Parts: sequence; C-alpha cells; structure tokens
Amino acid sequence: MLPLWTNQPTVAGIHPLDRGLAYGDGVFATMRSNGQILFLTQHLARIEQSCARLGFSWQASGELKDKLTELAKAYPMHCIKLIVSRGVGGRGYQSPQAATATEIVSVSELPSHYGAWQQQGITLALSEVRLGQQPRLAGIKHLNRLEQVLIKSQALPNGMEDWLVLDSEAWVIESSMANLFGVKDGIIYTPALHQAGVSGVTREIIIQTLLTQGYTVVVCGVKQDFLSDCEHVFLSNSLFGVVDVKGIDNQAYTPWPQSTQLRHSLGLSL
Repeated sequence: MLPLWTNQPTVAGIHPLDRGLAYGDGVFATMRSNGQILFLTQHLARIEQSCARLGFSWQASGELKDKLTELAKAYPMHCIKLIVSRGVGGRGYQSPQAATATEIVSVSELPSHYGAWQQQGITLALSEVRLGQQPRLAGIKHLNRLEQVLIKSQALPNGMEDWLVLDSEAWVIESSMANLFGVKDGIIYTPALHQAGVSGVTREIIIQTLLTQGYTVVVCGVKQDFLSDCEHVFLSNSLFGVVDVKGIDNQAYTPWPQSTQLRHSLGLSL
C-alpha cells in the first residue's frame, strides 16, 4: 500500500481518501428532531434523488433508519445531520464504477436564537458573494459549500442576522442558510432554483401546504426590485422552520399574518 499520512487520528473509521473529503462528492441533510425527525421520509428521498443526479445509487438501509430514530428519541430539539458521500475509490476526479457510499450521522444543538427569530423576525443584508450558475448541481444540497463558506466569512452589518444571496446573473436565490418567499397581493412567490441554490425539503412542503390551503404559489425568476414590491418576505429551512424577514438592507417588511399558523400546522414552532 502506498504511503498515507494525516496529522489527525481517523475519526469513527472515516477513510482519509473519502471522495466527500477530497472532492465534495456527496450530499447531506440537516434535520430537526422533535423526538422524531421531522419530514424524515422527504429528507431521505431527496438524498436518494441527489445521489442519483451525481451518478451513484444510494438508499437508506434499515440500520440507518433505526439509528436516526434512536438519535431523534435521545436528542429531542436537536439537529441531526446525515452526510452521504460516494465513498473511496476512482482515479483522481474519475469516480469508481461501483460506489460504496459512506454514511455519517452527527448530532448538534439547535441554535438558541432560532426561537427568538421565529417570534421577532430577522433582517437581511445583500451579500457581495454571488452563487455560480450550474444547472447540473442546482437544487442539490451537495457537500461543496465553499460559496456558503465565503458568504458566512463576511462580517454582517450591525443589526443584520443573515445574508440575501444572488447568483452571477443577479437573480435572487436564497439567504445564506434558507429558502426565500415573497408575498405580493396575496400571491406567494419563491425563486426558481434551476440554475443555482438548494431546493430545501421544508420549502417543498410549504409550497405543497399552501397550494392545499388554496393559495397561489408561483415559482419564478425573482429580481431585487420585485422583492421591493412585496408586502411580506419570509424564510424557511428545516431547523428554524418559518421566519419572517423584517427588512432587506433599507427595505422594510411587515410580518406575514399566516407565518404563525403555518409553523403550527407543520410542527415547526420552537
């Protein structure tokens, strides 16, 4: 065997040559536990579909599902993160013909301020870092998060809690950590994510729920000037659920009156 060296001990049997580490060749989900994992079936389905889009086959085993269930019971009101990489193998970027996926599950505390965000809303600032367009990867929560690392490396202006992120063509995509919705004249709009961004599980569930409730939901290209015309803006992700946006830079918004009801109906309240 050719030499291999690392200054760190191998953690939990993870191989230093895993393709997730070397190339970001894999996907992940961050899921909330309320004693059970919210929307587990949808999270696992999205990982399976995302792996297929990257070119390798993966399905959640009974053992993995049992472990996730066990951790959710032991750690209510925590974040449970599942990483699935293609595993070890291949020559350079070339992937192996038969992948043996690596699965990593970790648990962390929910940020304590998320409850306050739900009650008070947050304010966004426009990020100078823009997302590259890549339709082959758009929508996937893949392991290459360097754009988000750069975004979060910026110091937020005073009074701002997160970044509004555009793509390279100045289309509104998301915040640094969440999907975005705007409400105008009673119609809910959310940015199209066919060129960049992450299609979140909670976003998809919110869209389905709102349609069932009789709302019109439009998925389309969104520019900043359109957001300026919206009466309400809110964010969604799997950990903080639904959070109203009070403002974006100098533009102010009022809370969407249905945010509390939507959080309650989906079990997202903190």
